[in-house]
Amino acid sequence: MTVSPKELLNIAVQAAEDKKAMNIVSLDLQGISLIADYFVICHGNSDTQVQAIATEVRKRVHEAGSNIRGIEGMDSARWVLMDLGDVIVHIFHRDEREFYNIERLWSDAKVVNNV
Repeated sequence: MTVSPKELLNIAVQAAEDKKAMNIVSLDLQGISLIADYFVICHGNSDTQVQAIATEVRKRVHEAGSNIRGIEGMDSARWVLMDLGDVIVHIFHRDEREFYNIERLWSDAKVVNNV
């Protein structure tokens, strides 16, 4: 069973919401970047919450029958980057999100309203 990029996006957003991720933003990068079709950007208020969000995303993606290509940053839990293929999930610690402000870097992308 193949999971579509839009389905992966919704799975990641729902998992983040269930772990109380803050300020979840989904960006549609189609036609803007070859990196991925979508970015999910969110943050947690502690290292523990950042790790919990990432763990939940990983669990839900696997339950849906899809694979995660890579995860970086779980040890420090300041900025966890999850490569789901066509969806990239950025889970920041609150302070790092404000510092890096990657939404500004991808300001050409449309914000996706998740269902």
